[in-house]
Amino acid sequence: MILKSQPSDFKDIYEIINDASVAYKGIIPADRWKDPYMTEKELHEQILEGVEFWCYHQDGRILGVMGIQHRGDVTLIRHAYIRTVVRNQGIGGTLLKHLSTLTQNPILIGTWADASWAINFYLKNGFQQVSYTEKEQLLRKYWNIPFRQIETSVVLASSTFYEQHIKNTKKNK
Repeated sequence: MILKSQPSDFKDIYEIINDASVAYKGIIPADRWKDPYMTEKELHEQILEGVEFWCYHQDGRILGVMGIQHRGDVTLIRHAYIRTVVRNQGIGGTLLKHLSTLTQNPILIGTWADASWAINFYLKNGFQQVSYTEKEQLLRKYWNIPFRQIETSVVLASSTFYEQHIKNTKKNK
């Protein structure tokens, strides 16, 4: 079952993010890795900045989390993490499909460029990787991340992103 997070879910969300993020250790640039990967303070800040977490519950336990953040004309998927012990069981895809129903806006997702499993997951779920130039522009416009993270990340977009982009381009001509 997927439910919007409650304040009482904070510790579970924090735990899941830091459990699952171990997959990035040794993959992402060493200067971007830290332990814990996300501190409690950073998680609180993300929530205050409008990241709304949704939780995948099974047998009374939260097994996965994924955030959604509305940013004007797009929606961002943020902080998608599944407990290590239940990875590759369809939880991420189920969360992504659910969150995709919560917006009419095009969806953008940022992830680490060297996290091939994450990129492949989003490609498998119908997203397309944007060009290098588009990535730079989108990360600067919609995310609040350091330059080094921009350098080492990619952005994937829903098909509706390109449909809207084409429509806006024609309208502006």
